Amino acid sequence: MTFASRMTRAPRAFDPDRGADGLAHVQGIDAGLHVLIHGAAGCSPYLLGLVAVEGAWLTENINTPEAARDAILADVVQLSHADLEQGLRTAKRRMALLVALADLGGVWPLETVTRAITDLADGAVDICIRRLVAAEIARGKLPGMTEDDAQTAAGMVALSMGKQGAYELNYSSDIDLICLFDETRFDPDDYHDARAAFIRVTRKMTAILSDLGAGGYVFRTDLRLRPDASVTPVCLSMETAERYYESVGRTWERAAYIKARAAAGDIAAGEGFLKTLTPFVWRKHLDFAAIQDAHDMRLRIRDHKGLGGELTLPGHNMKLGRGGIREIEFFTQTRQLIAGGRDPSLRARGTCDGLDALVAAGWVPDDTAQTLQTHYRAHREVEHRLQMINDAQTHDLPPDDAGFDRLAAFMGMARADLERDLRDRLDEVHTLTEGFFAPGQADVAPVDDFGEEITARWLTYPALRSDRAVRIFRRLRPELMSRLQEAARPDEALLQFDGFLAGLPAGVQLFSLFEANPQLTQLIVDIAATAPALAQYLSQNASVFDAVIGGDFFAPWPDVAGLQASFDAALDGVGDYEGRLDMARRWAKEWHFRIGVHHLRGLIDGGAAGRQYAQLAQVVVAGLWPHVLAQFEARHGQVQGRGAAVIAMGSLGAGRLNAMSDLDLIVIYDADGNGESDGPKPLATRAYFARLTQALVTALSAQMPEGRLYEVDMRLRPSGRAGPVATSLTAFETYQRSEAWTWEHLALTRARAIAGAPDLLADVEAARLSVLADKAAGETVLADVADMRARIAAAKPPQGAWDAKIGAGRLQDIELLAQTACLRAGCGETGLDAQLQAGIGWLSAADSAALAQGYALFWRLQAAARLLTGGALDPADLGEGGVRFILRETGMENTDALAAAMAEAAETSGAIIARYLEGTTDGA
Repeated sequence: MTFASRMTRAPRAFDPDRGADGLAHVQGIDAGLHVLIHGAAGCSPYLLGLVAVEGAWLTENINTPEAARDAILADVVQLSHADLEQGLRTAKRRMALLVALADLGGVWPLETVTRAITDLADGAVDICIRRLVAAEIARGKLPGMTEDDAQTAAGMVALSMGKQGAYELNYSSDIDLICLFDETRFDPDDYHDARAAFIRVTRKMTAILSDLGAGGYVFRTDLRLRPDASVTPVCLSMETAERYYESVGRTWERAAYIKARAAAGDIAAGEGFLKTLTPFVWRKHLDFAAIQDAHDMRLRIRDHKGLGGELTLPGHNMKLGRGGIREIEFFTQTRQLIAGGRDPSLRARGTCDGLDALVAAGWVPDDTAQTLQTHYRAHREVEHRLQMINDAQTHDLPPDDAGFDRLAAFMGMARADLERDLRDRLDEVHTLTEGFFAPGQADVAPVDDFGEEITARWLTYPALRSDRAVRIFRRLRPELMSRLQEAARPDEALLQFDGFLAGLPAGVQLFSLFEANPQLTQLIVDIAATAPALAQYLSQNASVFDAVIGGDFFAPWPDVAGLQASFDAALDGVGDYEGRLDMARRWAKEWHFRIGVHHLRGLIDGGAAGRQYAQLAQVVVAGLWPHVLAQFEARHGQVQGRGAAVIAMGSLGAGRLNAMSDLDLIVIYDADGNGESDGPKPLATRAYFARLTQALVTALSAQMPEGRLYEVDMRLRPSGRAGPVATSLTAFETYQRSEAWTWEHLALTRARAIAGAPDLLADVEAARLSVLADKAAGETVLADVADMRARIAAAKPPQGAWDAKIGAGRLQDIELLAQTACLRAGCGETGLDAQLQAGIGWLSAADSAALAQGYALFWRLQAAARLLTGGALDPADLGEGGVRFILRETGMENTDALAAAMAEAAETSGAIIARYLEGTTDGA
């Protein structure tokens, strides 16, 4: 049979001249197809363009559309790496033209049309993954993999989600993918290299498919359905994804996995992963809670897209609007979720197949299912025509008369008939589906409309994505809103609480904790009203609230030994290394939060907070060091000698950090000889300690399920970034004596050994003191420091008048002079106050006291600012609670008084510093 003999319909040319242009490109084509080509080209600029490019191919292949389709798919499988972009674009053009004509002419039913588009998408993704993985293997970037492994994509799989998973892609559809890899195919030590390679493959694949280039594009590719898409890489290990779904998977994700299909790459691995998710998607009990979740989702989509209200055809969204495609899909999928755990026959991917299964199981009346299926197919055909016009991913009916006239011509209908048909179908779908989704009781709210615009969006937040979380929060809400209204500035407090709630990744556990411990409600209100940065921190680290209900949260701060004992006890009960790193993070977060709350509530001042943050960091580094060392030695063994010492530099060395500080560290080692370590994977001495240092940095800074501990800066090591990350004790001392610049000697005044063998720590300290004593009389010290001060001022100006750190006479400037005084005195003190005291003799006692007084003011302001905002401070941007906290900390009555005190302190300290560095005083 010819194509023309199979046709049952044809569009009517909206623009006959364009239709004639289309025919001009296929002059040798069967005359029976003229009406189809004329109508298609006369309605769709996009199809006219395809005919112009592929007219010769179409003429040759149109009478055997199934064979032409199969040949396109076969050509895709054979594409080389070099030919991917052009080859796939050619395949997409030809398939798009063939499918459109088969659809418009009624030669293929909807299912054949969507299957052809989906098969091309599957094939395009699959060949991209295989060729790109093969390239990574050839480059040696996938450890342990060989050329043969490229056939299974080395364990990488693309899960097709949504319509692609159900073989239902629409004409101009995006494709939704979740890219995973099977981590069990790799040695654990090679995990990060493998993950990095698969991330590269995913990004390159997405670019090949999505980028618009010569010959068009292939498929717009969306990777946002993966777990926690805003914070996770584009390709995840299967284990990571499984943990996510087991712990925080949401109802909409369960619904998404009804259609999920392993479509490209390692199909067997993908199918195995989907099997592991069966308990997540298909609950064993009858899950009627899914009805409320689906209803809420529908309402959120309508509100977000502005699709609520009565039906009006112009601009109506055929997918998401009233009576649209999504209504039928939700109706089907929600029933599948309710009963699919108990009845595997309901686990169909396709919408129409799902309705058939529900009828067979007695969940949906046969006439209802048939009506919905008929309307579903009709809606999809309208959707396809809308998209074919300009190859646009649109679902909106035309907004004007000309657009409706074009659509009616494309559908081969009179406009009045089209509008009547659309309205009838949309209304009937809405009637059949709306009654099923019975909304629950309205949210509990205070009697007035306090914060109505803000609270209206709360149900869209991740923390309220589960029914259980919503139910608990409804019980909490009246008390919470009452307390927020009692704040000094209720609107500000509500806005900051909104930020806290929006940032929560989950809510059930935290809300349950609040419900059982009402005092926490007041605490979060206090924090929201005062410290937005701390509230934001709590959003991502809500587990720290557990510490508040412990009996010693408000007890006095322990000494370093007590803190170290607590840290060691927390880690002792954890068996594996990764678990200990996570436990360290959990423990540190609770203590870090404790300091912030004590500071906020006035139990300690900024000076005490600075010392406590520094002691906390010291304990974490010293406490983790033996665990890092043991893990490292298990692989690489030991080297002869006393090992390595960790040296705190900068603010940590000085014993004063703020809530947002990173850590300045260096590593110094002492080894006997230049031999190798004695472990299973031996390393030369320098490489050994360099790798050990990196292991420590990773232990402190790597992002893990419980977050990270600290960012680490090692630029204060000998030669800075140009030098090795670990230095031998001999080389360190030699460098400090013969090569170091004055600024490096200043940094040495704040160096403090905090982890390592005691005798090595003692020798490092002895070397430090010896160098400082020798350099105390340096002739160029003052000139060097003056030059350094000028360079700093030129390179980094203050961030406004309220910058406590940068600027003449402020924190950094005073620290510079204190370190200079310490260096000139050849003393071993590391704290600022002690360094200023040690400098008396060169400094006058009065000047030393003035500098200490100025520093105390600026430190209190800096400590408060970093707790409140995490960044630059401007009282005008703070809420009332934040301003009160700043004034309490600095002892000022108002911000004008504070500004005046800052200006006076900076001027006084700046003048003192300038006098000494310019050599115009002898300190008498």
